[in-house]
Amino acid sequence: MSGNRPNVIVILVDDMGFADMGLMGSEIQTPNIDKLAKNGVTFSSMYNCARCCPTRASLLTGLYPHKAGIGFMAVDFGLPEYQGKLRNDAVTIAEAMRENGYRTLMSGKWHVGGDFEPRDADNWRVGDVDHPSPRQRGFDRFFGMVDGAMSFFHPHHLMEDDSRIEITSDDFYLTDAISDKACDMIEDSVEDEKPFFMYLAYNAPHWPLHAPAEDIARYDMVYRNGWDKIRTARHESMIALGALQNPWEISPRDANARPWEHTENQDWEADRMAVYAAMVDRMDAGVGRVVDCLEKQGVKDNTLILFLSDNGGCAELLAEDGWCKSFPDVLPDGREINSGNRPSLRPGSADTFMSYDLPWANVSNAPFRLYKHWVHEGGISTPMVAHWPDGIETRGFAHTAWHVVDILPTILEITGTPYPSEYGGHPIQDLDGESFAGVFKKEHAQRERPIFWEHEGNSALRIGDWKLVRKHGEDWELHNMIEDRTELNDLSTRHATMREQMIKDYGGWAHNLGVRPWEDVVQMAEARYGRDTDLNGNTK
Repeated sequence: MSGNRPNVIVILVDDMGFADMGLMGSEIQTPNIDKLAKNGVTFSSMYNCARCCPTRASLLTGLYPHKAGIGFMAVDFGLPEYQGKLRNDAVTIAEAMRENGYRTLMSGKWHVGGDFEPRDADNWRVGDVDHPSPRQRGFDRFFGMVDGAMSFFHPHHLMEDDSRIEITSDDFYLTDAISDKACDMIEDSVEDEKPFFMYLAYNAPHWPLHAPAEDIARYDMVYRNGWDKIRTARHESMIALGALQNPWEISPRDANARPWEHTENQDWEADRMAVYAAMVDRMDAGVGRVVDCLEKQGVKDNTLILFLSDNGGCAELLAEDGWCKSFPDVLPDGREINSGNRPSLRPGSADTFMSYDLPWANVSNAPFRLYKHWVHEGGISTPMVAHWPDGIETRGFAHTAWHVVDILPTILEITGTPYPSEYGGHPIQDLDGESFAGVFKKEHAQRERPIFWEHEGNSALRIGDWKLVRKHGEDWELHNMIEDRTELNDLSTRHATMREQMIKDYGGWAHNLGVRPWEDVVQMAEARYGRDTDLNGNTK
């Protein structure tokens, strides 16, 4: 069909934590992803950028988020590093691979094309200069969502290629639709005898907590013993499975999470996690359908599949104000959507809009500290499963550190795709990423350059076995990632000279990238949107 050139599928899920798959010790059923891992290699120290938009920008361009145009989120603050959409001096995987004769396909979540007000979806201008769509950034086909979150049963804005589509079916579920459209696109590409690159970007298990009732029922009693026992069990299982480089001590329960025995509304809390698990379960089933499609079309063995998450588990609380104010509050049939984490309501159905909250996110990110937004390990760590029967000799876990910025150069290497110095009349920035293709061939491959992070003033630098990290406004910590990846033992005093040098290295990187102090970003947001909006431009 396509000579010997491999097909490539990058599967990116949304807000799924380090410990949420069976292969990492979870009680959530993920047999299809587990099977890919069993017959491939799992990168236990793959890193993302701590948040959805920055990770997506970095993955798609091989650049750090600020160089790609999304130093914060999909919000335009009037600077190239904070313009909220992909920059023209950054080339996407799709743009590069289309030049090399690949069919380029996307199904799922975009969220790197400018800011949108969900309540004003009827007036969105998708595809203009300020809101580039996937079709304008190299994708031949697109199905999905251009903004960050929506109802899984009644999405407020979906597109197919360049047109908005309306959902009228009562049995629609977005995760299933993303999987089904991916299969349709694959079949069309195989029929046309062209190799393909697919970006399969599920929005599950991002809030709101929505799942089919039959999936929720499978987890109805699983979480009744609470987050403390589940978190401990996951940690013990991942050690037994060899998923960790070393049997690090688990971080303590987050100080903002009550002990389970002192928690009110335990049945409701367990129900929330059951819905979350059901969302992961349903996503895994979709992955299985896509793999079955590859097998049916006779291209499974020569298709590289990469599976990972865009950040750690999400501790965001969906109260009845804040985020929820930005989303539609009625269903198509006129029923009210009861937004917010209300213990009086059972989560999961279309007329609710909830999140699973900090204590369960602490379980998702076991054994690490913190969550999405932060750049401690709980916010930035994702296992990455790589499966490619014709091209991967390695099996099991690989523990060397890599970053989503390395995905583009790896794909370009294995497909023989040049990285352009110019595209669309614009000179293209040099890559920040490095290829990890050597890992597939049992080579002793490891990243040569340091890895950097900055998001909302949370900052980090990893050089070899050492990581410098801080929460915004707090002191720098220094940790040895081989001895203490759960970041429990700050070695700043013992290695003061190293710490000071790493602080200088971080400062030089941040200066060269145009990273702004977080206080300046907040001021830019207020100047652009006014004090009555949040940092995403939504009305408070």
